[in-house]
Amino acid sequence: MAKFELKLPKMGESVAEATVTNWLKKVGDKIEMDEAVLEIATDKVDSEVPSEVAGILVEILFNTDDVVQVGQTIAIIETEGGAVASTPEVKAEAPVAVVEVAKAVEVAKETVAPADFSASEKFFSPLVKNIAKEEGISLAELESIAGSGKDGRVNKEDLLNYIKNRGSQPAVVATPVVASKATLAPAAQSVPVSVNGGDEIVEMDRMRKLISGYMVASVQTSAHVQSFIEVDVTNIVKWRDKVKNAFEKREGEKLTFTPIFMEAVAKALKDFPGMNISVDGEFIIKRKNINLGMAAALPNGNLIVPVIKNADQLNLVGMAKAVNDLGNRAKAGKLKPDDTQGGTYTVTNVGTFGSVFGTPIINQPQVGILALGAIRKVPAVIETPEGDFIGIRQKMFLSHSYDHRVVDGALGGSFVKRVADYLEAWDINRDI
Repeated sequence: MAKFELKLPKMGESVAEATVTNWLKKVGDKIEMDEAVLEIATDKVDSEVPSEVAGILVEILFNTDDVVQVGQTIAIIETEGGAVASTPEVKAEAPVAVVEVAKAVEVAKETVAPADFSASEKFFSPLVKNIAKEEGISLAELESIAGSGKDGRVNKEDLLNYIKNRGSQPAVVATPVVASKATLAPAAQSVPVSVNGGDEIVEMDRMRKLISGYMVASVQTSAHVQSFIEVDVTNIVKWRDKVKNAFEKREGEKLTFTPIFMEAVAKALKDFPGMNISVDGEFIIKRKNINLGMAAALPNGNLIVPVIKNADQLNLVGMAKAVNDLGNRAKAGKLKPDDTQGGTYTVTNVGTFGSVFGTPIINQPQVGILALGAIRKVPAVIETPEGDFIGIRQKMFLSHSYDHRVVDGALGGSFVKRVADYLEAWDINRDI
């Protein structure tokens, strides 16, 4: 018998950790090769971790809701001969002095009230607060860190750099607040009470909490401004009606309006690279690639934004396949963490639910997001050489939200106008 270390696999270049959400196997269970052992969640995607070997699960090293770093061992599987053996960790004996210090720290933790970061007049993001709590950083110490974010805010990188160099810097000592016996027990989170007894109170699920935090942080970070423009898409509607059946028969894919709009957005981003940027503190990052985020509603009502990488390099067939693939995998819960990373601009289709236009919230750290309104038949003035007349046209609104910190009205308005120009100039005889 040998023991195999099941490690948290790499899930994308920008994904460094994940949260254990559910163990599908318990100690003593038999596991087949490639069988899912547990479920994990990153900031945006839930996925499963399969076993690389067949055997018996003999040890679980992390509990539900624990945060695990990529590459850490999360479970031990006992296999028959030929399996990869686990590498035992060499544990050095700690000096007596270190042991005494560790005991003193534990005693201090039991008698000193945890830092209340909400008492600070400075703004700290939930992520920064969580890291500070895990590292035992006091409020005074956190407030002393020089931040590189907007208005001197401390971001994740600032805090991690401080922690890395913490040993070589003089510590900021906060006056310990000794908790009384009455406050030693952790205070239970207050739960809203139904006044009439008929209301149902439900706690947000993990993803909804994340979305909530992202939305509030975005509004607090970016100076949102909107521009709206009406677009005549009659030629696009006629063209799609003419080719969609042949396209589906040939490609095995449905041709929706979304890839058509995404193609126009990708072209406009090439024309206006100032929209294909992101902001990091007081620095602007000009993105080399055009990676389009595609907001998608999940069956449970939550939202996710898979990303079409290098969208400007795809023809319409490739764009349609990418849109359908990401959309289908999003609904089925089969997206990989890397599928939601690296977006440089986002498009959301509010018209799916009948909305004419909207004011979408920017997906940080991007600087713009475009909402596609519902296509409607409306009476419109049609200009011809013989004069003007009233006709029925297929029209929609484009709603462009952009970050006024770095995007002024001229750029934001010109960009959405260019998208409209591409759509209205659609060739009804275009081959696909």
